[in-house]
Amino acid sequence: MAGDSRTEDYPHEIDEQLTGFDSSVSSVNTMLEKLMSMPRNELLQKLDPLDQAKLDLMSAYTLNSLFWMYLVTQGLNPREHGIKQELERIRTYMNKVKEITDKKKSARLNKGAAARFVRNALYDPDERNSGKKAATKKAADSKPDTPQSKRPKQS
Repeated sequence: MAGDSRTEDYPHEIDEQLTGFDSSVSSVNTMLEKLMSMPRNELLQKLDPLDQAKLDLMSAYTLNSLFWMYLVTQGLNPREHGIKQELERIRTYMNKVKEITDKKKSARLNKGAAARFVRNALYDPDERNSGKKAATKKAADSKPDTPQSKRPKQS
C-alpha cells in the first residue's frame, strides 16, 4: 500500500519520463564515481595533452549542465542566467578540440606518390622515342657519306 500512495503523488503521464530521468541520474552517478575513484593527477599523467583537454572540457561541461538542471528545478530560467554563456564558451573550445582531432584523422598527402602519379599520367611514349630519334639523327648527320631516307616511317 505504501507503493500505491507513492505513485499517486504525481501524474501517471510523466511516469516514463521520470523513470528515464532516474536511470540517467544513476548512470551519471556511476560515471562520477569512476572518475572520482582515481586521483586526478594520476589520471592526467596517463593521458596525452589532447585527451587531458577533452577530459577537462567534459568535466566543465558536465558540471555546468548539472547546474543548468538545478536552476530549472528551482524554477529559474537558465537562459537568463550566466550559465548559458559559460556553456557556449565551453562548446566553442570543444569544437576547437574536435577540429584538432579531425585534422589528425584526415588523409595526408604523400608528395612522392603524387609526383609519380603526375609524372606517369603525363608520360608520352612518343616523347621518349623522339629523344632516341634525335640521338640517332645526330649520329646519322655526323656520317655524310650515307644517304638519308626521305620516306616516312610506317608504324
